[in-house]
Amino acid sequence: MVHYRKMTPEDVEAVHQIELASFPTPWTLDSFHYEMRENPYAYYIVAEANDGNIIGFCGMWVIIDSAQITNVAVIESARGQKIGEGLMREAIKVAKERGVEVLSLEVRVSNIIAQNLYRKLGFQDGGIRKGYYTDNQEDALVMWVNLQ
Repeated sequence: MVHYRKMTPEDVEAVHQIELASFPTPWTLDSFHYEMRENPYAYYIVAEANDGNIIGFCGMWVIIDSAQITNVAVIESARGQKIGEGLMREAIKVAKERGVEVLSLEVRVSNIIAQNLYRKLGFQDGGIRKGYYTDNQEDALVMWVNLQ
């Protein structure tokens, strides 16, 4: 069983370890501390296993009536178990509760698995950001969903 909850400053180390293992250009530990302590727009959700370990997270910035997913990651050993979907569903729920009308994100054009998940959740293709990813200049597909 997986429990989804709001991330706290105490979760930063565990979340950062997932970030490091998941992305070629990961956010720094300081970035996550900033998100938790200083960014008034940041809202992060963690997926917690029964043993209390953090096995995934999803971050977003909520600004008035729009929100942007910043990052989503699940530890490799827990992938394929719908934890990413659970995180996204929780993010959508929180966004709706906060009056968000449009939720958007960027995803690598090569990440078909994630794109399929986002489409399953109602996201639509919105355009391409050329050379968005700094590690290899890969394009990003912008996706969005109307929550109203």
